[in-house]
Amino acid sequence: MMLHIPAVLTKPQVQEFRHRLAQAEWVDGRATAGAQSMQVKRNRQLPELSPLAQELGAFITQALANHPLFFAAVLPLRILPPYFNSYAGGEHYGMHIDGAIRMRPGTANAMRADVSSTLFLSEPEEYDGGELIVSDAYGTHEVKLAAGDLIVYPASSVHRVAPVTRGERVAAFLWSQSMVRDDAKRGMLFELDQNIQKLRAAHGDDEIAVDLTGHYHNLLRMWAEV
Repeated sequence: MMLHIPAVLTKPQVQEFRHRLAQAEWVDGRATAGAQSMQVKRNRQLPELSPLAQELGAFITQALANHPLFFAAVLPLRILPPYFNSYAGGEHYGMHIDGAIRMRPGTANAMRADVSSTLFLSEPEEYDGGELIVSDAYGTHEVKLAAGDLIVYPASSVHRVAPVTRGERVAAFLWSQSMVRDDAKRGMLFELDQNIQKLRAAHGDDEIAVDLTGHYHNLLRMWAEV
């Protein structure tokens, strides 16, 4: 399941992020790539343990924790602190699949990466290229969102970032371990949740809404790992 989540950050928050990131020292993005990804990754990143990365990452994590659509779609059990990257001058990231197990920076704590997320920090008109291109059973999807918007997609997807031929593409990216590891089951729960919300908005907590809510929680009880 791919989902566009708008306005995770406000425009003033994005501007503050960009101002601070413009003064940061970036390093070769291959520092955090696996053996296969290293061959196709050409970008820059903030050092993962830099104070700025940790501060801005904590802000994003809190914003996501408070976002009901993100919670409904991802059902996060753990969220890895966000990373920050930049692409310019033809930089790109070739076809790859995100690693299944991620280590929390600076610790020996591991988590399973079920869901990938990219938070765009550059407006689409600021750069050419730079689309996130995700391939799955339903085809190929190109994503280029407004600054402050987030895309979530299965970490098991094959994806790439197209070369940036003008301007600069700045983004944050992160992984979540979901309480429900199977993407199809997460998608079913999300659709059921969203339809329950529509039903409640139209008719209140009538007998049908209560019954469907019970089915939602019983499926979650059956599938969740906590």
